[in-house]
Amino acid sequence: QGQLVESGGGLVQAGGSLRLSCSASQSISNINTMGWYRQAPGKQRVLVAQITTGSSTNYADSVKGRFTISRDVAKNTVYLQMNSLKPEDTAVYYCNARPYAFSTYNYWGQGTQVTVSS
Repeated sequence: QGQLVESGGGLVQAGGSLRLSCSASQSISNINTMGWYRQAPGKQRVLVAQITTGSSTNYADSVKGRFTISRDVAKNTVYLQMNSLKPEDTAVYYCNARPYAFSTYNYWGQGTQVTVSS
């Protein structure tokens, strides 16, 4: 199992931007799907954005048009660019890797806190 390390979280005012990074200990070129999830206090962890090996992307409705997921295979890193942040985006953001398309096996990073003040 590989390891994922998130970074880039912090405190930002509403309307601001942050870029999260997820660095993988192994090559991401063959990882079928990588994604960002978030968990707000007292709530379930939910999908924010996903990207596949074919660079297809999928976004939660709440972040469409504001967030962009991308990956740099040479750096084994997945990014989440977050613009026009809102207080409701406040959560711990987790990186996830699902290596195989037809398997539920997946693993997580430790998370990074994003706090958006009003």
